Amino acid sequence: MRRVVVTGISVVSPLGCEISEFWDRLCTGKSGIVPLKRFDVDGFKVRFGGEIFDFDPADHLDLPPKELRRLDRFTQFGLVAAVKAVRQSGVDFQQGDPYRHGVLIGSGIGGLEEIEQNHSVLYDRGPSRVSPLMIPKLMVNAASGNISVHFQLRGPNSAVATACASATNAIGEAFRLIQYGKADVMVTGGSEAAITPMGLSGFARMNALSTRNDDPETASRPWDRDRDGFVLSEGSGIMVLEELSHAESRGAEVLAEIIGYGMSADGTHMTAPNPEGEGAARAMSAAIEDAELPADQIDYVNAHGTSTPLGDVAETRAIKSVFGDHARSLCVSSSKSQLGHLLGASGGVEVCACVMALQDQVVPPTINLDNPDPDCDLDYVPGEARPRSVNHILKNSFGFGGHNACLVLKRVAKTVHRFLAGWVECPSPLITHPTELLYPFWFHEQIRVKQFEGCRHRHGRLQPDRDRARVVRARGVGRDQRDRDNWPHGCVGSPRARRR
Repeated sequence: MRRVVVTGISVVSPLGCEISEFWDRLCTGKSGIVPLKRFDVDGFKVRFGGEIFDFDPADHLDLPPKELRRLDRFTQFGLVAAVKAVRQSGVDFQQGDPYRHGVLIGSGIGGLEEIEQNHSVLYDRGPSRVSPLMIPKLMVNAASGNISVHFQLRGPNSAVATACASATNAIGEAFRLIQYGKADVMVTGGSEAAITPMGLSGFARMNALSTRNDDPETASRPWDRDRDGFVLSEGSGIMVLEELSHAESRGAEVLAEIIGYGMSADGTHMTAPNPEGEGAARAMSAAIEDAELPADQIDYVNAHGTSTPLGDVAETRAIKSVFGDHARSLCVSSSKSQLGHLLGASGGVEVCACVMALQDQVVPPTINLDNPDPDCDLDYVPGEARPRSVNHILKNSFGFGGHNACLVLKRVAKTVHRFLAGWVECPSPLITHPTELLYPFWFHEQIRVKQFEGCRHRHGRLQPDRDRARVVRARGVGRDQRDRDNWPHGCVGSPRARRR
């Protein structure tokens, strides 16, 4: 089976529209929940959400205004995130076979704003005044279609609408297309823009939303006994997935690997989860089994964690069912405590957070967990981000309709670049040992290592127990051979290490 890696990620979110800004705010416990300003919320039961302020697609896209007006807000979010993810990945879609490059984007609702605007036009001004652009703007597949057109991609092109599981399902299906040899590169994720008068009032009438209008930043509080519903949000999370050898052949920086995907249905209710989390547990187990991992190899669960009274308990029970005693050793956190619920886009943004957690070896926190629910008794990483070894992450997404989707992500080890001073590291798929590798260095050199066994850290240096490290590519321009001779003998590339 072909291996699938992540080479680019990007978000448009209430915590920022650059991945570094987003990740910094997520790890420092910032909230993106604010009073709403896009429309007049007087008279609304809920008056806050994860609104993205001052978003202008023209600031991010080199497109004429006429073209931008053809895109609904959810498509604008998705296209901006896609352009940035592709840019980070460095993939050139003008090279290679365009029929091997595809798009798969999830959205739970699509162009809701376009529907509302033209509904008003229809009744105020008559059918002849309805926009001819309404249908192509509101379609759930509009984001996928426009991203495909923008990059001239002619491979698999589809859209997923499984409510709040949409983006995670989209990423999983894109993973499968590459894994099964139907594509080499996929642009995938989710996008949503449902903060509209109809969207806000519809969810509020279902009693699905928190009503903490007096303190929006504390409204999303997963696993807290005082939680009263989720917080509506908007945005997009997009990534570039590639087949491993395709990424290697062009020297791409690999950020993470996707190794498992599972999904299931509750089959019990359209909007309420199975109380015992049975469907969620089946999806988790399916993803872990697909990854060919024992369950106790999962270090962190990025939970669905919506802050609803029923959903949080059901997910906790599902995690306990899947992991048994290991559940107590897991870190579990909800990014929705800071982002709110991006509906069909939530999985896309949260998988980007998982990639960053693998990169930085940090678990983002759950904020606002002040009074834990006795029925929710796992380690939810309350309040502050936590540095820890993270090699495998399980990502959960569950949606109305009983849709459950889960992914397993794996950390890639590191290629180390040596320069004249300091330390630097970057990911590489060529290192199979999960331990992060650090080396001291005295001259310009890049080394890629095929495998490490029996290695351990000591005082910031790699100390092999045996000479089991094989250098498969090395190039250097040493300025002083004496410096090389003085390297600690445990360092790969040192003369004494090579003489063994």
